Amino acid sequence: MGDTLEFNEIYQEVKGSWNDGRLRLAKQNVVYKSSKTGRVDNIPAAELSAAQWRRVCLGHGIKLSTSSGHVYKYDGFRDTDFEKMSEFFKANYKVELTEKDMCVKGWNWGTAKFSGPQLAFDVNDSTVFEIPLNSVSQCATGKNEVTLEFHQNDDAEVSLMEVRFYVPPGPSDEGQDPVEAFAQNVLSKADVIQATGDAVCVFKELQCLTPRGRYDIRIYPSFLHLHGKTFDYKIPYTTVLRLFLLPHKDQRQMFFVISLDPPIKQGQTRYHFLILLFSKEEDLSLTLNMSEEDVERRFEGKLSKNMSGSLYEMVSRVMKALVNRKITVPGNFQGHSGTQCITCSYKASSGLLYPLERGFIYVHKPPVHLRFEEISCVNFARGTTTTRSFDFEIETKQGNQYTFSSIEREEYGKLFDFVNAKKLNIKNRGFKEKKGLKGNKDEYSDSDEDQHDAYLERMKAEGKIREEANDSEESDGESDESFNPGEEDDEVAEEYDSNASESDSSEGEGGSDQEEKSKKKAKKPKVVKEKKERKPRREKKQKDVGGPKRPMSAYMLWLNASRERIKGENPGISVTEISKKAGEMWRGLGKEDKEEWDGKAVEARKAYEKAKQEYNESSEGVSALAAKKEAKKKPAKKEEKKRKSAGADKEKERGGGGGGGGGGVGGGGNDSFKSKEFIETSEDSASETEGKSKSKSKSKSKSKAKAESKEESEEEEEAASTPHSSEPEESD
Repeated sequence: MGDTLEFNEIYQEVKGSWNDGRLRLAKQNVVYKSSKTGRVDNIPAAELSAAQWRRVCLGHGIKLSTSSGHVYKYDGFRDTDFEKMSEFFKANYKVELTEKDMCVKGWNWGTAKFSGPQLAFDVNDSTVFEIPLNSVSQCATGKNEVTLEFHQNDDAEVSLMEVRFYVPPGPSDEGQDPVEAFAQNVLSKADVIQATGDAVCVFKELQCLTPRGRYDIRIYPSFLHLHGKTFDYKIPYTTVLRLFLLPHKDQRQMFFVISLDPPIKQGQTRYHFLILLFSKEEDLSLTLNMSEEDVERRFEGKLSKNMSGSLYEMVSRVMKALVNRKITVPGNFQGHSGTQCITCSYKASSGLLYPLERGFIYVHKPPVHLRFEEISCVNFARGTTTTRSFDFEIETKQGNQYTFSSIEREEYGKLFDFVNAKKLNIKNRGFKEKKGLKGNKDEYSDSDEDQHDAYLERMKAEGKIREEANDSEESDGESDESFNPGEEDDEVAEEYDSNASESDSSEGEGGSDQEEKSKKKAKKPKVVKEKKERKPRREKKQKDVGGPKRPMSAYMLWLNASRERIKGENPGISVTEISKKAGEMWRGLGKEDKEEWDGKAVEARKAYEKAKQEYNESSEGVSALAAKKEAKKKPAKKEEKKRKSAGADKEKERGGGGGGGGGGVGGGGNDSFKSKEFIETSEDSASETEGKSKSKSKSKSKSKAKAESKEESEEEEEAASTPHSSEPEESD
């Protein structure tokens, strides 16, 4: 057997909520670390006094008792883990892991036993249930009843509000009332905050950022009392997770941050962090309300009766001694400006991001603390508003994403080196190493840029085609003796510049000018042909609006049915995240579940085909009538074109006859000399005849258009009055 045993996905019950974590059994100690809060339970092997193996709701669990009176419970073990754990406990802890069955009879009459910090209710020496007394918030007594009220946990789906015990009348062993004796045993171990006695010390008018305001802080032996003008808060030291002391960027102020779990409540608002702001220049002389012997005995040299120094140092020293937790300060990170923090924005507020040795913390609105072990990956993204800044994105293993924006680009190198040294997974690391830091675009590039860019590929293809066309033109020009080097530039200027000068076209009148024009005309069709081949026009399919809708696939049917359920399970989820989450859930469905939706998709397909067939049959009459109208319109258009062409021929003949021999000039076939006066008279007569013929043709076309519109309206009225059938009758 090895020196250690490790178990993953082991659960611990905290005020009605299950928190998962990891358990390690070593020779020297038993260590449990919560995945949610990071809190560590360290049980020395020498203090273990008893261990029980029990059947619980999450499989099997163990209950460990220590000589100091503490009890620890961990659930989520398999049945096969009992043998190796039993051997390990015997070999290393000299403690036997005993099996104990729970009572499941359902009786509500038994014996209440107080053992350390727990109240056990037994029936025939078998435990029915156990109540951890540190979860009790209030204890009230009646005539023969004791009522226990419990602290509420926001993470618990179902919370236990209170439990009532009926205590039969009769004197107890010590002659006390049994109800009062029961209540005293509960209150001695319960987490009931009662401000009895004097405070150890008091700090007046401290500036608090969350919750906002100025508060007097009274330090009691077991809890912290915040007294303000409007609200009061009592914070037990057992709810304090961590303490942070962070320097402000201006080097003149200090943040003191207290992390709480469960948080303090004010209405519907939850404060997971208590943030105090101090000035470095403010000093204080403090005297503890305790004797020197009590201070030495309780705090073991951590505090003294009389102390003096900076205000933030006094508060942090007192809190560290009472809570018995270390104070976390920034590590070796140093930003571009020489400070240990980075100015950035989270959501709508600006604040400071502190890279710590084991995580990140952002202050102050809202405060965020992220441990390295709960971070899945980080991403450096280009800023959305300007290139002078970038965004730092952190994605957790639970799927939450935190974006810290508007970080100055000078901080990029320092932050990247810090993240790289901590061996965090960088989302766009491969893209950065591939491209290198050649400029701002590569330096702050987004991970989306490594995807396929269809537009860029198309532009590259068009560039290659242009180069091939230019190469072919140059080869043609080199074989020709009269090639002009500046000819290609002139062609481009004429084609794209509307204000290009016409001096080139006017120079060199004669045969050389005509040869250049002919060359240009011969070259231009080549480029046009390439463009036509590159971009063929596609005819758009006309959508039938009146037809039945296409059936949905099995996945879409399932998505429509499950959309509300996904929204309920993930409040505040966006539309894109719903699709992503639905895709993951669909892939995780079993064969049987998918077969149900496949069957629904087949039924929808059949219904669609049937509706489509009925629609096609009903629409045949309408389509036949439309085809008949088109057939009537086509011959009418042909006749109109023939009439126009015949009228134009007659006008030409009239114009040629009126001028005697001028018809040859109009037709362009007679090269004999005509006098200037003869040509002018023939042109005038031709223009007059053309004007008359145009006016006649316009009047004819108007009358014809009126007749056609009248016929169409009559046909539409007939179609509307007669019912449709699959084979419409032809009208004469």
